[in-house]
Amino acid sequence: MYYVELAVQGLIYGSMYALMALGLTLIYGLLRVLHIAHAAVFTLGAYVGVITANATGSLWIAFPAAILAAVLAGIAIYRLVYAPLLDRPPLVPLIASVGLLILLEDLFRIVFGNQGIAFNENPYVYMTVTIGGLSIGVLQLAMFVGSVASLSAFAAFVAFSRTGAAWRATLGNPQMATSFGVSVAQVRYLNFAIGSAFAGLAGVLIALLNNYAEPGMGTIVSYKTLAIIVLGGLGSMRGALIGSLLLGVIESYGTVYLSGGVDRDAIAALCLIAILMFRPEGLAKRIAA
Repeated sequence: MYYVELAVQGLIYGSMYALMALGLTLIYGLLRVLHIAHAAVFTLGAYVGVITANATGSLWIAFPAAILAAVLAGIAIYRLVYAPLLDRPPLVPLIASVGLLILLEDLFRIVFGNQGIAFNENPYVYMTVTIGGLSIGVLQLAMFVGSVASLSAFAAFVAFSRTGAAWRATLGNPQMATSFGVSVAQVRYLNFAIGSAFAGLAGVLIALLNNYAEPGMGTIVSYKTLAIIVLGGLGSMRGALIGSLLLGVIESYGTVYLSGGVDRDAIAALCLIAILMFRPEGLAKRIAA
């Protein structure tokens, strides 16, 4: 039962990583830009969620506020930073993204302080439920349900909506999509909106789990997400989902069997190094995108 509980915990964390990884994969798949500043959008969502919850006393208001703030930030980043650089070599927008992440993290420190902001009330931190003999934290369960629901809604949107069909066409062949009247610019804005919404939601969930938001909280998530999308194969959404769950499970077991010298966050870095050394193409050749 103990090993099953570790696996369940890994899948719960993996579902949260999937929100971040899928958002990053969406943007990379369409623009071929590694959106490092995605971590700052994640942090912004966490801050807005904490501040809104403290001001209103309602998480039902905090979640939409955080997602809206993340969407607006993502669209602004695309319009002001990436759009003018799309005709430049790929290294240029990457450098701009890294610089933007550093700038926004310092801005968070100036505005909100270096110590972060905690929830005034968070009664869910220590609450647990028992399912099939397994004890699971309420926030962890909410994280899993929220992640699965969001990813399922996105999958339905892509599969069955007219806009989703246009998005798939643009991702597969932008020039042909344009010839059929699809606005590539609108699809790009939509990509950033959806990807940023996922980041904002993940930010609030992690802030709830940690009971606070702090300026550098997106940095650790960003390199974990990088490990995931490399594992899954750059641009592969299915690979990103599977890579997220794999990393979550690896971390869960690694915290037990490698606890003597490696913490949970370092495991992702070790995974990234191993992937780059032994399988730099990721799982893309074995998983259909």
